[in-house]
Amino acid sequence: MKNQKPETKNQKPPIALTLATSDSGGGAGIQADLKAMQAHGVYGASVLVASTAQNTRAVTDVHAFPTRHIEAQCDAVADDLDIQAAKTGMLFSDEIVRTVAQKVEEHELFPLVVDPVMISKSGDTLLQDDAVEAVRRKLLPQATVVTPNGHEAARLAGMNELRSEEDAREAARVMYDRGASNVLVKGGHLAEEEEAVDVLFSGGDAMHTLRAERLDTPHTHGTGCTYASAIAAQLARGHALLRAVRRAKRYVTEAIRHGFALSGAPAEGSHGPTHHFYFLDGHEAVPTEENA
Repeated sequence: MKNQKPETKNQKPPIALTLATSDSGGGAGIQADLKAMQAHGVYGASVLVASTAQNTRAVTDVHAFPTRHIEAQCDAVADDLDIQAAKTGMLFSDEIVRTVAQKVEEHELFPLVVDPVMISKSGDTLLQDDAVEAVRRKLLPQATVVTPNGHEAARLAGMNELRSEEDAREAARVMYDRGASNVLVKGGHLAEEEEAVDVLFSGGDAMHTLRAERLDTPHTHGTGCTYASAIAAQLARGHALLRAVRRAKRYVTEAIRHGFALSGAPAEGSHGPTHHFYFLDGHEAVPTEENA
């Protein structure tokens, strides 16, 4: 028949799952996770464990959801969707950490990226003190890769403040010995390093260094969530961990470079978000097979 369009079949994209907390300001948490996954061509599903009242300046309230509701979300998603990768973010309490760890194991939500979110960009506590040990004991052993920043790595490794690349390497070794299959210590806060230096440790001699320009900007809200979600998205697409991390590192660097002020009345202490879709504004795209 003339002018008949050929039949097309929409392909289902890879699916990644985020188990984390809502950020009412939209720059971090579940919102950042889903944006980063979509930017990498991955469908993002979500399990909300809590919600926060926050903006670019502060977190003013946290409401944790009942564990039965968290369990129901996990069951509903895992029973219906073919999840290729998962990541955890802000989990807030000991009870929630244990619930999430149980469901990860029950539904085999692997590969698993564990982002051990502890404090907000504004300095507010996002993981209660008694939950840190639960992360060590319950989540680290399940992690395909754990992605702490310098502060989080020091807490999980039982070390003092990390200031150098060598400090990051030592913390990575400690967390590896505590059960994580791979450890990525993010170096954006290492005071003694001029670049943003991350180290990825996979045991033995497998210590990789990833370097990027350290960008002088206050608009870094949600950086950790974005980085971890980009890694999860790349794993969902079937890439090996080192390649997934390299791609995610490149992506988050550009997202930070193109970050922007969000507040209607920016003030000191205001942190705008990273730009998850910077490439839609004509900037270089997310890494592909050809340009990775």
